[in-house]
Amino acid sequence: MPPFSSRMLPAAPDAGAPDGSEVRVMGILAGGSMAHFTLPAGETSRAVMHRTVEEIWFILSGEGEMWRRQGAEHEIAALAPGLSLTIPVGTRFQFRNTGTTPLTAIAITMPPWPGEGEAVFVDGVW
Repeated sequence: MPPFSSRMLPAAPDAGAPDGSEVRVMGILAGGSMAHFTLPAGETSRAVMHRTVEEIWFILSGEGEMWRRQGAEHEIAALAPGLSLTIPVGTRFQFRNTGTTPLTAIAITMPPWPGEGEAVFVDGVW
């Protein structure tokens, strides 16, 4: 891994996230990684749970809702630009775009995203 890196947001996604959103990897360090996510207007992600990583999300544009559940605790948060939210390890979550423009967010993953098999599909609310 180089000591530091720089990257502009690419026009095309690097990959599709397990939940169905488009992902553009922005940076990776030993302790975490950052990615840009896009969910098109009217789309709903697949509900997932992460095995080993936790995330902090920051909504950049669009509007929608995020469902999170851990044990008996659950909530649906309204997503709007400027909102930050956490997804602790083992949290079931699903999000949807309720607007007419893409829903975009930056997410920090700790530790870095380990790859295939990290996200487990679960039952969601939508």
